[in-house]
Amino acid sequence: MQALESELPNLAGDVMERVRANRPRVHCITNAVAQTYTANVLLAAGAIPSMTIAAKEIVPFVQRADALLVNLGTFDTERQKASLAAIAAVTKAKKPWVLDPVFIDRSAPRAALAKKLMAKSPTALRLNQAEFETLAGGKFSERSIQHYAAKYRSVIGMTGEADHVRDARRSAVVGNGHPLMAKVTAMGCAGSAYLAACLAVEKDPWLATAAALIIFGVAGEIAAARARGPGSFAVEMLDALHNLDRATLVKKAKVK
Repeated sequence: MQALESELPNLAGDVMERVRANRPRVHCITNAVAQTYTANVLLAAGAIPSMTIAAKEIVPFVQRADALLVNLGTFDTERQKASLAAIAAVTKAKKPWVLDPVFIDRSAPRAALAKKLMAKSPTALRLNQAEFETLAGGKFSERSIQHYAAKYRSVIGMTGEADHVRDARRSAVVGNGHPLMAKVTAMGCAGSAYLAACLAVEKDPWLATAAALIIFGVAGEIAAARARGPGSFAVEMLDALHNLDRATLVKKAKVK
């Protein structure tokens, strides 16, 4: 483990506490079925959500936000237009943004838009292995993910049984999380929104991405230990994020 990686749990604690102290506003262009849960996750974690995609107000909302999430889970024309306008606004303001290319492995038009948005160099890209392989046009490997991160000047947070965090120079593998996280709709979308909140308070995008995945994964483990199934897990996840403390985070973090 590199020196910085060995400090990641404590650094993640710093990021978690800064989100709570600074209360960043995250504007979310996201999956229609994910909006309510995403908003509740941000509020539980200490951030402030906004969600509009209306053409007349998307730019003013994004200009007042501290970070942006663009999630392709609902592929309608209004969200596509809102995404382009919002990305232009945050790019001009030099604010961070996250691309979550949901299900692009199942839809060629959606994949084409994701590739178009990647050319705009999102601060962070959060996705799973199938989505990465669709974007990259080849199989996942340590070399391919590093090359892709360098090419687009983005940090990649690739989630799965283990989460890979990669930029052009640094890598980490996060082993936290629980299978119940895949049983609640919007969990991944909400995780991407929380990543945007971390980017809003941490200037190093690689560190912010690693911190977000560690925090979210640890909270998932705590929530699963208290839940009776997916329904109660969704509620327990909100409580776990809200109540998570640095000592518990550092103790439970699994990073290599």
